[in-house]
Amino acid sequence: MGEIWILFALMNVIVVVLGGPSKDLVESLPGQPSVKFKQYAGYVEVDEQAGRALFYYFVEAEKNPHSKPLALWLNGGPGCSSIGGGAFTELGPFYPRGDGRGLIKNPKSWNKVSNLLFVESPAGVGWSYSNTSSDYMCGDASTAADMQVFLLKWFEKFPEYRSSDFFLTGESYAGHYIPQLADRLLDHNKMAGGFQFHIKGIAIGNPLLKLDVDAAASWEYFWSHGLISEETNSAIMDHCNFNDYVMSDEAHNVSQECTSAMEQGNREVGDYVNEYDVLLDVCYPSLVEQELRLKRKVTKMSLGVDVCMTYERRFYFNLPEVQHALHANRTNLPYSWSMCSGLLSYSSLDGNINILPVLKSIIQQGIRVWIFSLNLLILSGDQDSVVPLVGSRMLVHQLAEDLQLKVSVPYRAWYQNGQVAGWATAYGNILTFATVRGAAHMVPYSQPSRSLALFQTFLSGKDLPDQSRR
Repeated sequence: MGEIWILFALMNVIVVVLGGPSKDLVESLPGQPSVKFKQYAGYVEVDEQAGRALFYYFVEAEKNPHSKPLALWLNGGPGCSSIGGGAFTELGPFYPRGDGRGLIKNPKSWNKVSNLLFVESPAGVGWSYSNTSSDYMCGDASTAADMQVFLLKWFEKFPEYRSSDFFLTGESYAGHYIPQLADRLLDHNKMAGGFQFHIKGIAIGNPLLKLDVDAAASWEYFWSHGLISEETNSAIMDHCNFNDYVMSDEAHNVSQECTSAMEQGNREVGDYVNEYDVLLDVCYPSLVEQELRLKRKVTKMSLGVDVCMTYERRFYFNLPEVQHALHANRTNLPYSWSMCSGLLSYSSLDGNINILPVLKSIIQQGIRVWIFSLNLLILSGDQDSVVPLVGSRMLVHQLAEDLQLKVSVPYRAWYQNGQVAGWATAYGNILTFATVRGAAHMVPYSQPSRSLALFQTFLSGKDLPDQSRR
């Protein structure tokens, strides 16, 4: 009898090692299409004494997951959910259905080529929480430190992925999150005698890298796309000193003339333009929320994109049966799930941090950077006015010059399905800047096919295709 119990225990250990923690396995989500890959969701304690825990959602690759790389994805904000954004709006396997009560399959999910890990970070975002209220006063340093602890403990939960090639990806304020996290993980690798992170590349889309450049680029974008007048653009350029521009609650460094010019610019842009995608129609929330309550299909399409997805997603995630299936909200939080947290007091001064020196250090350690831009990849959707491509392109060029990297791929169009998918250039085979044609701030949301092609190329370490191959 004792031998049977020992055998049973060993079988349980084998299941855990090969298949992830059984308590975090998501059997099926409400209204989910049938799939063959596994999903996991749950919490990782990053500070047991403070009662601080981060919520994650992990999706295995569609085929042969243990031979595929692992990609971490973080959304920005700061304070916005990577599960609501990346996982269920952009690159994960499902989108919310139009009635907000089910899911549809994303045919261009990045889990076709990689395992995907999404984390709600820092605590206070989505279902991540802390029992210590002061934890909600946070910033870049504490966010990176918690993510390092999270990843070390997550790999204990999923030891079968400890040797996988590891890629760090994200967008927007993840231009701060990802490089600073990568810097910490590389420092860990230098000092640790045991487990080391197998970091192979970094890809960040429409990233905030240097506030003074990115802020000025937004107004240049508005002007060049006809959203503001010649007079207003001239006033902004004359009165706003972006070299001294900082993010602050008081904004003492901004003159009254600059403030007035920007206010006029905002009036000209108007309230019915999506600044994250200037070509996209807007969704009218009062109508959508009424329709969701009535169980009707409310999806509004604009150039093939569901512009009401954010409302459908929020409705879906606040269904009790969905939270139960995801093992989420275990502490019965006194607020509803929302895409971006109203709970955090995130350091506004951290937005002023110049990320270029961090990227320089990472590249000098041999990590590829792409800025969607992928390797270091910096990626830019060409319809985003919030962190537009003109600023990111300039900063990548400055970074390459500082590193004395030569142009290895001249600026040129890249192709997908016989069409121009964007433009790209590479420096020294380690730093890449790429645009995605017709893409918004959330590139995989607005251009799912092109973003998947770009991500697959990034993982392969190859250059983006330079001909249509008709």
